[in-house]
Parts: sequence; structure tokens; C-alpha cells
Amino acid sequence: MELHLSLTIASFSVILLIFLFQILIQKRAKTSKNQNPPQAKGSWPIIGHLHLLGGSALPHRVLSNLADTHGPIFTIKLGVRQALVVSNAEMAKECFTTNDKAFASRPKSLVSVIMGYDYAMFALSPYGEYWRQVRKLATVELLSQRRVEMLKHERVSEIRTFMKDIYKSCLRNKEVEDSDMVKVEMREFFANLVFNIITRTIAGKRFSPGDKEAVEIHAVVTKFFEFLGTFVVSDFIPSLKFMDLGGYVKSVGINLDVTGFVHMSPVHKYGFAKLAAKEMDDIIERWLKEHKERRESNEVKQDFMDILISIVEGASKDEFPGYDRDTVIRSTSLVMITAGFDSTAVTLTWAIVLLLNNPETLKRAQEELDLHVGRKRLVDESDIKNLVYLQAIVKETLRLYPPAPISLLHESTDDCIVGGYTVPKGTIFIANLWKLHHDPDVWSDPFQFRPERFLTDKKGIDVKGQHYELLPFGSGRRMCPGVSFALPSVHLTLASLIQGFELAKSSNGPVDTSEIFRLSYHKATPLEVLLSPRLSSDMYHVDA
Repeated sequence: MELHLSLTIASFSVILLIFLFQILIQKRAKTSKNQNPPQAKGSWPIIGHLHLLGGSALPHRVLSNLADTHGPIFTIKLGVRQALVVSNAEMAKECFTTNDKAFASRPKSLVSVIMGYDYAMFALSPYGEYWRQVRKLATVELLSQRRVEMLKHERVSEIRTFMKDIYKSCLRNKEVEDSDMVKVEMREFFANLVFNIITRTIAGKRFSPGDKEAVEIHAVVTKFFEFLGTFVVSDFIPSLKFMDLGGYVKSVGINLDVTGFVHMSPVHKYGFAKLAAKEMDDIIERWLKEHKERRESNEVKQDFMDILISIVEGASKDEFPGYDRDTVIRSTSLVMITAGFDSTAVTLTWAIVLLLNNPETLKRAQEELDLHVGRKRLVDESDIKNLVYLQAIVKETLRLYPPAPISLLHESTDDCIVGGYTVPKGTIFIANLWKLHHDPDVWSDPFQFRPERFLTDKKGIDVKGQHYELLPFGSGRRMCPGVSFALPSVHLTLASLIQGFELAKSSNGPVDTSEIFRLSYHKATPLEVLLSPRLSSDMYHVDA
């Protein structure tokens, strides 16, 4: 009897505890659903926090300072829109995993309409069937490991030409000044190299420095990134759209900067953004016409544009809803051009800056190359897996200088919970990648260049979107699909350069690291480097 009574009391106690626990959980859930993330101070009427993000301000630095005050999750007002800003790995993981689908869309924007083929450019498209189909086309048919490997010869050829051109400059300098050490502006060299890798891969085209068409494309791509990295007032205050603030669309726009200063800005009859879009479309349309004519003559080279034509023209009209076939091809080609061009050239530039400012790291990287490759042959992509220190240098460069320091804007399509806070449908989402890459709770000496960290305590971390403390290419459904294309180019170019040449600063003192923001993280000043050959002359394959 006593045993039965004890069991009854024990059972009742367990049931009571479970009941109380459920009430506690429900109460906490109810409380969390009524909680909003803290909003940053400094909001102005009508424009919100836009005044903090305009002009010469670096958005990732501004948002980083706000995170120091408000924590790793907070909101800002962008005009009439609310934006959620996350700044550490824990919050980023919640957004890119648990809430990945909710944050998979993009907000409406002027750049998406004018330069993105009215949202046909899949990097800027809203989440939906069209985006899924074109994203699948890009990742499976254009940027798969198999396709990247098939096009290896294009990358290798351009990198070999790049090496040869530098060596020729050394020879010319030796004839004039009796020294084979030559001063080279590396930003321009890297831009030309990456540009030709991309245009050969996409359209089977190669350009010489100064080529008129190449200059036009460079200029348009630069405008595209400037526009994409601008917080356009009418995107966040739609009632001002008719005024064309900044002159993006019309011949003369009323330019209202975020401090409230008003002036008239005369531009081309299309407006500068619309003009840039027209110039780029004219070039891509010309390439597309050439490819179609070549196909009719059975001269198919199987570059990206050939593949796009084959797949898109063979698809049903329903497969890419809302757009004609040519628009799908042109807009997808533009994604490939813009995504690969900026990120690769920018990363290579910062890598050289860091190596010049840390000569012991450069020396160790060259010693690794001498050990695993030697000086009797040129480094190849197959060698990269053995060059673990070189890989660590690239990771550390991407940590310190992510190509895009803040993510492209996302938009929530459903209510969700992040960090215990309610995030309503329609909220803009910004991941401050620069801030989470410099989190002192994750990275020791976060502002120091220490590639060795990726050979010790951070050895297992990569840049492919699964380690949320290091997201230079983003994560989740909207992660940059070009990472499989960009990394081989970065690794082989950097390895080839430091194997083939001694590098030195062109002046005393550290290399300048001032930066400018054009969506990507650009070095603000030229990068002049002294280069001299470190291999025998026959290794550069220069004709006598």
C-alpha cells in the first residue's frame, strides 16, 4: 500500500513538473514573439538611418560601430523600410539555416529594374520559380566542378600570358636601366587578367590592354558595382521615385543626398544608370548575335554563352516564366561577368598588399612553392592541394577583406524568429560579413594578418558557406555560386606570381590600406609593386 502510494505521488509529481515546464516554454515563446530587436539610435524622420550610410561612409564600418553599441542583432530604418542587421556567426547561422527560406528573396530596387533586366538577372531576382530554374542552370551547367575543370585551359593560358607580360616588362627595363626589377601597377594587371579569364570563359573573347570594347565593359561594370553598392533613396522611400533623385533614369535628375542637400545633376538623356545598362546590353547582344551566327555555321566552341543558348532555346516557355529566351541568356551572362570580375581581382589585390606588408609570410609561401613545385616547372592547379600555406593566405585575405563586406540585401517573405526576436515579413536582412570576420570572440587578434591560424585552431574552416564565422561568399540559398570558379583563379594566379617573381614595396613604409566601397571592398589607391624574375628565362616562354 505504501509502495503504491509512493508511486502515485511520484507519478503525480512528474506530471506536475511536465505541466509546469510546458507552461514555462509557452510563456517564453509568447514573450519572444512579442519582442522586437533593438533599434539603433540616430534615426531621422522620413529617411531613417540612410544619412549614416551615404556619401563617403563605409557601410560595413558604420554598421560595425552600431553593433558595438547594440549587439550582434539590431534593426535600422532605411526610409520606410525596416532592416535587420546581424553581425556574428551565431545570428548568421540562424538566418542562413533555420530561416534560410524566409530570407531567400531580394527587395525591389532600381538597379534590379534598370541594370538587372527587370529582375531577370538571377542574383537580383525575387525568390520563386524563375530564380530556382536559372540558379539551377548556372550551378549545374555553368559552374559545376566538372565544367570549371573542363575550362581550366582558359585560366591557365591567361595566367601564363600574364606572367609572360610581366617578364617582358622586366627585360625592357633591364635594357633601359640595367635592372630587371620593374615597377608594376598590380590593380590594373589583375583587372586585365581576370577580365580576360572571364570573357574567354563566357564568350570566347580575349582583349588586349586598351581595347575599346574592353575599356567600355570595364567602365560599365564599375558603374554597375557603384550603383549596386549605393543606398538609392527611392528604393526605401517609394513616394520620391518620380523625382529620380540622383539622375539614374532621366536626363536631369534632382539630386538629393542623404544629408538633405538638393541640386540638379545634368546627365545623358537616359540617366547614368540607364545609359550604363544600355551600353552593357548592346555589348552582350552583339556577342549573342555572333554566337548564334557561329552556331548556324556549325562553329561551336562551347563557352558559357554557347551552353546557355543550347539549354535555354531547347527549353519550354514555361521553364523560365516571365522572360523571353534572349533576356534569360543576356541577364545570366551579365551575372557571370560581374560576379567573377570584381571578387577575384579585388582578392588578388589585397593578398599582395598583405604579403608586401608581411614579408616573412611572403618568404614562407615562396619556400613552400620551392619545396613542393621547385623552380624547374611552373606551378599548376593540381599543386594547390599541397600548398596549404598558400591556401591559408587566401583564406586570411578573404577574412580580412571579404569581396563584399556586407551581403547583398535579402528580404523576408515570412515572419520568423531570429535570436529570440520577432522579424516580420517584409524586413530587409543585412549580414555584416566584415564584422563577423573580425569578431574577437572567434578570432584571436582579429585585425592581424595571421594565415597560420588556418593551419592550427581554425584548420577545418573553409569559405564555402558552411562555417558561419567565415562567409566571404555568403551562405544558404543565395550564396554566390561563382566560388567554384573564383577560387581556382585566385589560387593559381597568386601561386604563379610569387613563384615567378620576387616582390618588394615601391616605397618605404607600409603599403597603403585605405579602402573604398563599391559593393566590393576596393583598395582606394594604386598598388605599385617592384617585381624581378626568380626563375630561369626559359620558364616564362618568351620568344627570342
